[in-house]
This record gives sequence, C-alpha cells and structure tokens, in this order.
Amino acid sequence: MQKRKLGSTGLEVSTLGLGCMGMTFSYLPHPEEKDMISLLHAAVDRGITFFDTAEVYGPFSNEILLGRALSSIRDKVVIATKFGFNLNLDGSPGWQGLNSRPERIRQVADASLKRLNIDTIDLFYQHRVDPDVPIEEVAGAVKDLIQAGKVKHFGLSEAGAKTIRRAHVVQPVAALQNEYSLWWRRPEEEILPLLEELGIGLVAYSPLGKGFLTGKITSNDQLDKSDFRASLPRFTSEALKVNQAFVDLLGSIARQKNATPAQIALAWLLAQKPWIVPIPGTTKLSRLEENIGAVSIELTSEDLAALNEGAGKLQAEGARYPERLEKMTGL
Repeated sequence: MQKRKLGSTGLEVSTLGLGCMGMTFSYLPHPEEKDMISLLHAAVDRGITFFDTAEVYGPFSNEILLGRALSSIRDKVVIATKFGFNLNLDGSPGWQGLNSRPERIRQVADASLKRLNIDTIDLFYQHRVDPDVPIEEVAGAVKDLIQAGKVKHFGLSEAGAKTIRRAHVVQPVAALQNEYSLWWRRPEEEILPLLEELGIGLVAYSPLGKGFLTGKITSNDQLDKSDFRASLPRFTSEALKVNQAFVDLLGSIARQKNATPAQIALAWLLAQKPWIVPIPGTTKLSRLEENIGAVSIELTSEDLAALNEGAGKLQAEGARYPERLEKMTGL
C-alpha cells in the first residue's frame, strides 16, 4: 500500500483509508464485534493505516470498537475521530443539535481518548460547523489540545471556504473531510482550489456514493427501513433508476480494465489530486480487498477524459441529504 501526505502539515496516511461508521451505525444489521475486529486487523495487514470514526457513530460504540481492535497496534495506525454534536449522555441513539463550545470540545477529546484507549488523537475533526460558536474559538480549543499533547492534527468536515480560511489562520487545518465522488463533484467548484492554495488535504467520504457506485443497489426496496440511505432523496427507487447512468459509465471503463465499477470510482478519485485520500467503508473482507485493488489501477488520460466527459453529461437525480441535514453542510 502506498502512502500520501494530507496537505502540508506532515500527516502521512495510507493512500486508501477505512471509514468505520457502518460497523456500528446507519447501516443495519450491524455485524458482530469480533468480526469487525478481524476486519480491522485484516485492513492493517493489507497496508491500510488510516481509520475514521466519530463519537456520534453509535453513539460511542464505534470508538470503543476501534479501541479494542487497534490500541494494541497503535504504532501502525492513524486514527481520526470527530466532535461537534450534542449527544445523549446515556449513550442512547440520537443527538440534540450541534455543540462545538470549547468546553465541549475538551470533554469530547478526553472521552474519545478513553474509548479509543490511546494517548493522542491523530486527527480531530469538527464534524459539522456550529453556527453558534465562532470558528476561531473552535480552532483555538483544538490548538490548546495540540499543545497539551492530546491531539496531533486539526480537521474540519463539510465546512465552507470562508470557515476554512478563518480556522486555518488560528490553527493550520491538516485535512477537510468532504463527500466527493463522480456522483458528487461540487467540491471541485470552490473547495479543492482553496485546499490546494492552503496546503490542506482532502479526505473523501462516501467515495462510492454510499454504496451506490458499486452497482449493487438498484432499488430502494433492497434497503432495510432502518438503513440511513432509505431516507435519502438520491436513494428513492425513481432516483436510482436515473442515477444508474453513473454506474453504467464506470462499468464501461471497468470492463476495459478488468476491474469493477467501485474500483474505477476510487481510481478516478485518486487520480484527481495527490493529497486526496478516499475512506470507503465496508464490513466485508471481499469489499475491503476489492477497494484496495483500486490503488493499483492506472487510469490513462483518455480514461479520465471519458469519465469526466461522460459524467459531465449526466445530472444526478435527488438531493444527497434531506433538507434538515443539507443545511448543516458548507457553512
């Protein structure tokens, strides 16, 4: 597995990371913990060093899982987690809005360190921008945690350009986590040029369109009613029929490369910038190995032109989030 640097702060990770959310959150049914510990170890054995979690995933259970699986091999891994939600303190599902007040950030850091069973958080993201707390205060709180040795690097997630600039002045931002795929290219308009200017890496979540770009989801009926995706406008059966054109486009290149649509989707992302690191999530070893296979696929300039030209003619059907969640992005 090759490695990449996330921006100019010196944070080096595997070219492909592993998003761990689905192991305990959003996508049901959740697998057995022992199976996920085995999968996490398999990822490390195959060269993946970068693991993404958050306190809200569960809540709390995702961090606990990673703590049990990875703390014994701490020197081999880079762990990213997140703060920013007001969670029910009893650990019950759900959250009560955003909360990025400095005292809350410090509380989350200490609690996450305990759950992860580590001494330092490698990358600490603000999960969503809190409009009630100036970003300078947020960046200052993380800067204090860095100086105290509890955090190594500061990150933002789904933040807008102005917010990123303001935060970066107070504490250099190592990485922005944003949804980015052939299915969702809005970051190209303003965010990617800004990140390149400031020397900030991009961690691309949902690089396979929450599983859609694998080609395995063709109807909303395939999703459990408790599956997060079942509530997303892009995953109505009508929208999926229209959006199948993106999978067909990926498939046309995949057949030429003896690859899968998912591998081409990841290879396309990796070809965009050397400081982009996708973090596809999975709970299956076969999918993990399929995703890792994308790293060795080389897309020619002709391949990339065909993908970009083809995608440019397509219009994704349906919003990526319901309105209440979309309002929490790009602030």
